[in-house]
Amino acid sequence: MTVLAQTLDPPATVTGPSTLEIAARHASIRRQRIVVTARIAILVVVLGGWEVGTRIGAIDPFFFASPSGIAEQVWVWVTEGTSQGPLWQQIFVTLEETLLGFVIGAVGGIVCGIILGRNKLLADIFSTYIKVANSIPRVVLGSIFIIALGLGMASKVALAVVMVFFVVFANAFQGVREADRAMIANAQILGASSYQITRAVIVPSAMSWILASLHVSFGFALVGAVVGEFLGAKQGVGLLISTAQGSFNANGVFAAMVILAVLALVVEGIITLVENRLVKWRPVPFSEH
Repeated sequence: MTVLAQTLDPPATVTGPSTLEIAARHASIRRQRIVVTARIAILVVVLGGWEVGTRIGAIDPFFFASPSGIAEQVWVWVTEGTSQGPLWQQIFVTLEETLLGFVIGAVGGIVCGIILGRNKLLADIFSTYIKVANSIPRVVLGSIFIIALGLGMASKVALAVVMVFFVVFANAFQGVREADRAMIANAQILGASSYQITRAVIVPSAMSWILASLHVSFGFALVGAVVGEFLGAKQGVGLLISTAQGSFNANGVFAAMVILAVLALVVEGIITLVENRLVKWRPVPFSEH
């Protein structure tokens, strides 16, 4: 009876994380602490060395500014505003131009990349024109856009769109071309239409390529907006850089660069969060173990 009772009793359920899981979690936390500490240490060493160099005369602050001077310039802009108006207004203008150019360029690049990736005839027809358009220097296009569209937002958005489009298009096109042919053949055997194959097989397969391009392309969109403002604008962070350059204010130039870097990091974090939600199925890269 005892043996029978032991046989009929359900096995004990193991609850809670295993020893290996706990060890892996501790190792991950330890690694994050090391990364954060190393980043802070590098920043302190670079800024500290820069500040010391300006104070002992090894670095000329007139040309290369100083961390304390940059911080003071940012504080003046925050509390007293800029020559073009409040600082937040300049940031908002540049961010609006960047986001509009990023969205339009990314959507256009994704759509064109998928269409040409799926249609070899269209790809062969337009390939030469795309290469020619991509080879034109962006600064030249910025000047053309300002002449044609004026000093307003349209010219900056147009330049940002051009900067983003080709990056996203190239990745979307290559992602479609790299789609698993076996999965496409299986979908065709099951009677899936061309649209269904594109939606259910091609686009998910190319998603990693597309999302990887978005990380890079937002920086290009920001560059496009700032370059457009630098060439000619009424407001924006690029105009702050141009004004600071005209008055030989190195602290102002570096302060504007710091503001742009913070904007880029914030949006990069948002894109990473969206990416993690869209591609939860993606395995963790080997380098992150």
